[in-house]
Amino acid sequence: MIVTHHRQKLINAIIYFVKKTKYCGKTKLLKLLYFLDFWHFKETGKSVTGLNYAAWEFGPVPVDLYNEITKKMSPDLKRVVSVDLQGDFHQIKPLKNFDLKYMTKREKRLLNEIVEIFKDTKAEQMIESTHLPQSPWDTTIKQTGMKGHINYLLALDNNSNSLQYDEVIHRQNERQEMYREFGIEK
Repeated sequence: MIVTHHRQKLINAIIYFVKKTKYCGKTKLLKLLYFLDFWHFKETGKSVTGLNYAAWEFGPVPVDLYNEITKKMSPDLKRVVSVDLQGDFHQIKPLKNFDLKYMTKREKRLLNEIVEIFKDTKAEQMIESTHLPQSPWDTTIKQTGMKGHINYLLALDNNSNSLQYDEVIHRQNERQEMYREFGIEK
């Protein structure tokens, strides 16, 4: 597997969340990553991890990572966390320390904020926070149904910390143009 900058951020966010929160099994971890990605997108127009999320019954799920955790972990993830199946609960334990050199100041701030909010919360309690009316998950369920792709643009709102839709589209177009100029496939 090619290790990209997004993958480094993902791996270190996983270690960070697992080390800094209680009851961090698969479901809680996936929800913490969702908040990190969507809150960051709201402020910057891009995700931290590069994960794509689908609207499943119990909330947003990055399907590729879900499959990796539940079926076969890649070597880079296997080196940093272990997954212990206890009944239906996938207990995730860190094997290494996180390295925040891959994170920006904003990403570090969001990691800390998310940990402070959900540090002692169990996954079952977090489900409600991802199912709020007009949340990206709720909107996706209503528009495309269960298992639909959750568009990051649904994170945008009228709060002062949210970019406006037009600004995000402009940034995305500039990013795509830069990728084309440098021959980077995205």
